[in-house]
Amino acid sequence: MTQENIKTAALRIRSAYEKGETCAPVRDLLPELDLASAYAVQKLNAEHWQTQGRRVVGCKIGLTSKSVQAQLGVDQPDFGMLYADMAIADGEKIAMDAVLQPKVEAEVALVLGRDINVENPTVVDVISAVAYALPAIEIVGSRIANWDINIVDTIADNASSGLFVLGNEPKKLQDLDLRLCGMMMERRGEQVSVGAGLACLGHPLNAAVWLAKTMVSNGSPLKAGDILLTGALGPMVTVQAGDVFEARISGLGSVRAAFAQE
Repeated sequence: MTQENIKTAALRIRSAYEKGETCAPVRDLLPELDLASAYAVQKLNAEHWQTQGRRVVGCKIGLTSKSVQAQLGVDQPDFGMLYADMAIADGEKIAMDAVLQPKVEAEVALVLGRDINVENPTVVDVISAVAYALPAIEIVGSRIANWDINIVDTIADNASSGLFVLGNEPKKLQDLDLRLCGMMMERRGEQVSVGAGLACLGHPLNAAVWLAKTMVSNGSPLKAGDILLTGALGPMVTVQAGDVFEARISGLGSVRAAFAQE
């Protein structure tokens, strides 16, 4: 019964994605707070999309804020897959219907230069594997109507992923203090979100280590070239048509997300 429900939940989310229409939560189809079933839904859709030609380019880490974890009743982050068709150029116009119920958050992106396929990877393994870092804006979204989600819903929905924008000037880790780096995001010059690296599990590298361990244990280790979105440095901001956001992260530079008028 659970396997049939996993298929039903995957189809519900995939149909919402394809039609551009929100759907009911999927938690009613799955065991309560069963993360394994939620990831099974995510994996089923990932396999479907890859057969349709979508190319995986990395992973995103969600729920890196302790306060958000508490709201959803969990004590760990979650992850979703990044696809090539989710990548938006810095400042490129984004259609308002490209993501359902869009919100933006500023993050540190890491790009790997080596695979991380050792058992129980450490922070040293992650640092050694990172080629460079970039500023990023993630446009999160939810196929679930009115963002009525719990942890099962968001994991099943590919960690509420949407699109992402990366900056264009790569920086080496040794030139950065990612723990204390300050972040400020503005909407047309008005400050709308502030934060720092320590808001992301205490350090963005902590989030990357968690992901590396999780992917190795899942039998899908991170690979050279993968993009890692390490989690929000400050509060998410709801998007309105015509909004232009610019995020500045100390040491990393800036990145912009521009939304078209409806």
